[in-house]
Amino acid sequence: MTTTEPVPILMYHAVAHRPAEAVFGLSVSPDAFADQMELLAELGCTPVTTAALAHAWRTAGSLPRRPVLITFDDGYEGVHRHALPVLATYGFTSTLFVSTAWLRGAHDEGGAPDTMLDWDQVRELAAAGTEIGGHSHSHPQLDQLPDDRLWFETLRCKEILAGELGERPVSFAYPYGYSDRRVRRTVRSAGFSQALAVGNALAERRQGPYALKRMTVRRTTVLDEFERLVLGSGRDIARTFARDRALTRGYALVRRARAAGRGPAGG
Repeated sequence: MTTTEPVPILMYHAVAHRPAEAVFGLSVSPDAFADQMELLAELGCTPVTTAALAHAWRTAGSLPRRPVLITFDDGYEGVHRHALPVLATYGFTSTLFVSTAWLRGAHDEGGAPDTMLDWDQVRELAAAGTEIGGHSHSHPQLDQLPDDRLWFETLRCKEILAGELGERPVSFAYPYGYSDRRVRRTVRSAGFSQALAVGNALAERRQGPYALKRMTVRRTTVLDEFERLVLGSGRDIARTFARDRALTRGYALVRRARAAGRGPAGG
């Protein structure tokens, strides 16, 4: 595949039979996840990691036929319990973005919305070929933070991951998908080579390595809709997420107004 064609990046959160109410809408059932991965295999899709896609786009390198990215945000325990065995069945790789203050263990600061992974499980995922990326330390809206807290959230996450896994993470996903130029600059300065937003559109090389778009997979995503996310055109996907994108534009105005009211960056 040429490196100029758009690539679908799928964004998952919890994979669970009975997730907490706070994450139910953004969860998928284990059975639905298994059906979706089976469909990817039937369609001849080849999952790649975030790092692999970004490297191909930086170097004009090649990508496999029908590349797709499977990404998980936050670090829910069901990614290990339910998703990993299915991914292993098909030899699929994925990227897991974790908020380090939410994971069970030495760095846990509470506040997680559901049962999260522990560090042994994260290491098992990494050993199975899952790319582990950063998702901030405590999952705030990064574009609303003063400079010192933004730097802490980004760098602390990276330092903990490097210490626990023995390898520095190179990919990042913005909590809630929110970023601005200042946030993207900070993520880059912290040493991350690429970062994912949301956007609910296909990822394209022209978006740049720090603003790659993803598509949300929800509890309500039926298999026909899932197939459209993977194979559909940009126009098809825009229709699917029309309401989401309208809400995103509206809330972006609110966030910019809040940030302006906060005063100069760092204040």
